Amino acid sequence: MKIALLPNLTRECALQVTVDVCANLRCFGISYGFEDALCGQIPGETAFFPSERLLSDCDAVIAVGGDGSLIHAAKKAAAYQKPVLGVNAGNLAFMAGVEKNELHLLKNLMNGEYVTDARMMLEVFCQTPTKDAPVSLGYCMNDVVIARGEQIKLIHLDIFADKQPVNHYYTDGIILSTPTGSTAYSLSAGGPVVDPKIESILLTPICTHSLFARSLIFESHSEISVHIPSDAEDIRISCDGDPSFAVEPGSVLTVKKAKRYADFIRIKNDSFIDVLNSKLAQRRA
Repeated sequence: MKIALLPNLTRECALQVTVDVCANLRCFGISYGFEDALCGQIPGETAFFPSERLLSDCDAVIAVGGDGSLIHAAKKAAAYQKPVLGVNAGNLAFMAGVEKNELHLLKNLMNGEYVTDARMMLEVFCQTPTKDAPVSLGYCMNDVVIARGEQIKLIHLDIFADKQPVNHYYTDGIILSTPTGSTAYSLSAGGPVVDPKIESILLTPICTHSLFARSLIFESHSEISVHIPSDAEDIRISCDGDPSFAVEPGSVLTVKKAKRYADFIRIKNDSFIDVLNSKLAQRRA
């Protein structure tokens, strides 16, 4: 078995956890490698390869870090149809399959004692007034956020589902998320928690100036369109917390279910509710 290791070494404990993961993989007879961009940053390791070769040749991906690290690794893995396992080197990490004190469970990879959970993703398109066809802006594992920029003021956004009007929001912005992303920014903005097995698209307004401020849940094949006013100033978009970029006034942003899925490796028997209660209990503590 070959593993592509994608650690986020900017996390405080990630380097030590990565070293421990390597030691366990060697113990279990599992080969592994890193992207060549990390060459020289991991003591004692010599197996570094170009990203495309590493991901195309591997059997699975292991991401070391927090939820953000796992999200970015999952999107890379999905492009090559490889399953991904998250090792938590951070705090909450809802999406991690293994904690840093559970690395002995990595032997289950070699034994085939695991299952994979397919998680839906979103793809975002932008139709600007100056172009003839919409352009794909990329994929989202968690969410896409459309919000005001530097100016501290509300914005007007018209929302459509399958070309039918849904609502006009006067708001700081909106979040369109997958069920996986329902425990992220959407939850902080008052959105519901949705089991990832229930494929759907969540719309959660951010601090809307309205009595109707509830989240909406659409079936997974809906196409949600956000119409940006032609006189809008500094409206920006961000996918999965990546750096935002400006949206041209008069544009239409369309979010829909992506054709590709992310496959998450689960080597423990805990359910979504078990993980939810455990992680949220840490917040209550």
